[in-house]
Amino acid sequence: MGNKVLKRLCELVVDFFFPPSCPICGEVVGKSIEPCEKCKIKIEYVRQPVCLKCGKEIADEEEEFCRDCRENQRSYKRGFPVMKYVEPMKESMAMFKYHNKRSYAKFYSREIIKRHGREILDINPDVLVPVPLHRAKQKKRGYNQAEILARELSYYLEVPVESDLIRRVAKTSPQKELSVKGREENIKKAFNSSNKIVKYKCALLIDDIYTTGATIEACTKILHEQGIKDVYYTSVCIGAGE
Repeated sequence: MGNKVLKRLCELVVDFFFPPSCPICGEVVGKSIEPCEKCKIKIEYVRQPVCLKCGKEIADEEEEFCRDCRENQRSYKRGFPVMKYVEPMKESMAMFKYHNKRSYAKFYSREIIKRHGREILDINPDVLVPVPLHRAKQKKRGYNQAEILARELSYYLEVPVESDLIRRVAKTSPQKELSVKGREENIKKAFNSSNKIVKYKCALLIDDIYTTGATIEACTKILHEQGIKDVYYTSVCIGAGE
């Protein structure tokens, strides 16, 4: 029996005993984990025109890059975010990260594939790399939400996940409490290489939320140090930035 068939059968059994809920408001929705009708119309997707680097929506179609990407170094090739980090997605993300709503990753991964699946296949990544949590934080939370998302995407893309290429070695202050420059300093020494021998040439970093880009930039540099030339990222949400 193929892995996809087995995974689907397991999902059907789980859905029978624990009916899926709306990944926005939490109400039971029935057969699959999709937003209920009232929540679906509230989601704000990233629309064109977008920054050619991070993928953030920009107001001026004459501009190629957003202000963040014009003023700050971006070592990755390109980003593929899906939704704006505004309500109701802020609440959905909080439930996913802090309240064990791991099942929401099914909806998020499907939206990434719907919006950017063709582009991701075109870049042909040979590994998916979730942004790591510090060991203490992951132990307390019980899971790394980026890894849960990466494994769902791996199912669709048929690309392996490597969760140990990057290690988070420093506990950092919550990024949302800091300024743009503060976030960059906060995250600069938070990661290092696992020293694992790698043969990958193209990696897709996976994260739940892209804000200023400091985290993705730091992870990109680690992957470059390991010899991975081309690094892209995808995220469920992206903030407004500067």
